[in-house]
Amino acid sequence: MRAILSGLHQKKKKQELEFELIDVPGSFDNLRVMFLEKTSLASVTVPVRRIVDNNLIRIQIDPDQLQFDAFGQSEFAWQLFLAFNTADEQVILQVESEYLSDRHQLSLTSYYQVNSDAEGMATFNIHTQQPEDEFTINSVNLTNDTLSITGYNRLNGQPIKNQKIILKTRNLGAKLAYPTTAGSLKTLFTANIPLTDLPSDSIEDLFVEYTVGTQQIEQRVILARSLEGQMTQAVLPGGRMILIEKSVNNGIVIKEFPAPSLLKRAGALPQKLQAVVNLGRTLQDKVNLRRMRWLFKSGHRPYEQPTIIFESFGGRQVSDSPYAIYRLFVELYPGFTFVWSIDRSLKKFCKQNQIPYVVRRTSKWVRTLEKSSYWISNARFPAWVKKPRYVTYIQTWHGTPLKKLGLDIENVSMPGTTTTKYHDNFVKEANRWDALVSPNDYSTQIFRSAFGFNNQILKVGYPRNDELINSHPEDIKALKEQMGIPLDKKVVLYAPTYRDNQFAEKGKYTFELPFSLDDFRKQFGDDTVLILRMHYLIANAMDISDYTDFVYDFSSHPNISDLYLVSDMLITDYSSVFFDYAYLKRPILFYPYDYHLYKDELRGFYLDYEKDLPGQIANNEKELLAGITACLKQPDMSEDPKFMKFYNRFCSIDDGLSSLKVVNYVVHQIEKNG
Repeated sequence: MRAILSGLHQKKKKQELEFELIDVPGSFDNLRVMFLEKTSLASVTVPVRRIVDNNLIRIQIDPDQLQFDAFGQSEFAWQLFLAFNTADEQVILQVESEYLSDRHQLSLTSYYQVNSDAEGMATFNIHTQQPEDEFTINSVNLTNDTLSITGYNRLNGQPIKNQKIILKTRNLGAKLAYPTTAGSLKTLFTANIPLTDLPSDSIEDLFVEYTVGTQQIEQRVILARSLEGQMTQAVLPGGRMILIEKSVNNGIVIKEFPAPSLLKRAGALPQKLQAVVNLGRTLQDKVNLRRMRWLFKSGHRPYEQPTIIFESFGGRQVSDSPYAIYRLFVELYPGFTFVWSIDRSLKKFCKQNQIPYVVRRTSKWVRTLEKSSYWISNARFPAWVKKPRYVTYIQTWHGTPLKKLGLDIENVSMPGTTTTKYHDNFVKEANRWDALVSPNDYSTQIFRSAFGFNNQILKVGYPRNDELINSHPEDIKALKEQMGIPLDKKVVLYAPTYRDNQFAEKGKYTFELPFSLDDFRKQFGDDTVLILRMHYLIANAMDISDYTDFVYDFSSHPNISDLYLVSDMLITDYSSVFFDYAYLKRPILFYPYDYHLYKDELRGFYLDYEKDLPGQIANNEKELLAGITACLKQPDMSEDPKFMKFYNRFCSIDDGLSSLKVVNYVVHQIEKNG
């Protein structure tokens, strides 16, 4: 027998769940649906009182039953099971799902959603700490001469009264209000705003006003998903252009400005020509890939001299743990042969620093890889790169896992692959690694499960962190002078993660700082500077030209450890940089301004984000500024019990000799095979 969640219906303040039963046994009794919460293991049982026919049943639940205050939990993931008794046994079946719901708002700060996990099993998710100032809509589109918005007109099944969409003009304080009307479905509203109402050369933010009981509410309008699939651009008569964009906190921004002139459109021709050139390069790459595959299948014999290949982030950098190992190897064993696998763009850097290299995807690269004895990399080689049996492949990886990896990602949404194919390729690649470097027991356990890894793990800490442990005050002073950072000012490092939804269209990425640089300068500008370390995809999307007196963009700096060393505190969100920064025992402030969106819509976490972090969490800009003040007053965290608990769990095994331990491992292999 199988049970499938096939529908969800709002019944006042209760939710009616519908289940389809397949291969029903002849007779059974005591039919019930059991809810089991994944984290707390709490359970709720609901008897089935309504059997529509032999293969369709319905139950009603109150979502208040599926949330509680114990343990400080704010996220609830309930698995569903169908239980019944037959004449011979008691049967429990996990419920499958073919139904995926949109968000259903329970209150101003909580909502639920029905999903399906990677195995197709139903989950009932409740979220209880949504920001009070957010109202999630379903769609926003520019249609002909109208801005059209749709969203829910109910709160926990109860109609919202006096609902209006508000346009607020930035910097002017002007405000326009538009009533909503019933949408195509009874639970949806529609608001249509004439584009001719928009002021010229303006930026408008969207808000919603409505009444709940006797309470008057105003909230920001947000769209949790990307704008992909929405109509976001319109050209109006009279040479006017309208654009819809998302702000850093997922708010909706409407921009009106003059449409590009003929001269400007002509100026865009070089970009179009570049697109043609890029297409040609893509076709050339495909031809080259076929040639690479053929070259890797050719027979190769190893060099007589031990040869070690290093690669970092797929050849895009000469950095991270492979570089730390390389530098020590050159110092201790200069008689071996060392070669870096790099992108063509790094040739100048390698020549300037006397680093031997081979350019990726060339015939020489294939020959060098295949004839070498050891590969040391912090990321995966392409699946079509053949690993000879005589090669020892050491994987250093590139961070302590916070976000789910490999097999632990339940639903993979990358283009060109499926969840099953992604998992299979990950396991196949991971088990080419002969040894995997781990920084702590926590990572070791995750690497085993997420990578399906069965070979040797070197639990020695990350070599890249050796310099954090071995650096002295004079080293930090020299770094600041080299980087142009004032010696008499405190340094705040902001290093957020890259978000999967930070794209406007193919090849274009957006980013806006989630706090005001004016407010930062006003409060800290006299004695503090701000360092930015952004993801390379979005670093060029920022404009900080008005703040160069106290903001330094080091997004392209080759060694992030330098930024750790010169800073007095770190601000991050979901980036795993805080695991490394904790080695310095300096304060860390977490600013997850879109925590619930990121956690629910993008990727899950291994740690309990609200409990296990080595610092305070700032939920909004006011808390962020207050948190910076507190952190700068406590530069040393070695006496902080919560911080040191984290340090002892994740950092304590690294004694500053990780590079040496990996070098010794390789040398031992060379002597053993010699």
